[in-house]
Amino acid sequence: MLGEALARARAENRAALVGYLPAGFPTVEGGIAACTALLESGCDVVEVGLPHSDPVMDGPVIQTADTIALRGGVKIADVIRTVREAHAATGKPVLVMTYWNPVDRYGAERFAKELAAAGGAGCILPDLPVEESAGWRKAAERAGLATVFVVAPSSRDERLARITAAGSGFVYAASLMGVTGTRESVGHEARELVTRVRATTALPVCVGLGVSNPEQAAQVAEFADGVIVGSAFVKRLLDADGPEEGLAGVRELAAALAEGVRRG
Repeated sequence: MLGEALARARAENRAALVGYLPAGFPTVEGGIAACTALLESGCDVVEVGLPHSDPVMDGPVIQTADTIALRGGVKIADVIRTVREAHAATGKPVLVMTYWNPVDRYGAERFAKELAAAGGAGCILPDLPVEESAGWRKAAERAGLATVFVVAPSSRDERLARITAAGSGFVYAASLMGVTGTRESVGHEARELVTRVRATTALPVCVGLGVSNPEQAAQVAEFADGVIVGSAFVKRLLDADGPEEGLAGVRELAAALAEGVRRG
């Protein structure tokens, strides 16, 4: 499912558009509606975030959304439900992006089985070291889930090779060092990182951290297999006066970004 979506984008001579929103934000129902809206409005894939109390990789925008979701009482069951309903409504691939601790406490085997039963395509685990990932990868493989690892410009070539050999689905290339958030520009580090990653694997390489407008999406789409956008979508929901305005905002942005990746 995930591979098919990325291959379809490649066949259309464009990068895939990958959206991100945390589950339970602004509410569980609102989060399901927003994830569905992204998929209906131009995203090829959606990442559903599992809100965490200490999101070390995430900037202030996503931290704020996570806090709202956690105060609302979001549970792992709500994350799985978000995946199930967004996928069922659109037929498009939906992944979960989560830090390792909640999965470890819940039980890797249990989490993988429930995610797969919900129609989930895989899991992105930004803080799980590849050397400690064998247990999860076995559970994910048995469940038919992709395991996506994150690489950064600081990763040495030999480490990139180790990470990409263990991963599946695609490689998440963090274009800049630091936390998530929109940027004024997308630097040359992203292009260099994609080149280095491609020397180690045939997996698609999707670039995240910083894209917020169609021009940046087009720029990244020139050299990446996928363009990942998170904080810009979250900000549309945070800045909206109400649920309907928020949904209209993320639909508008998804459509504009989809046009951007096609230009690229």
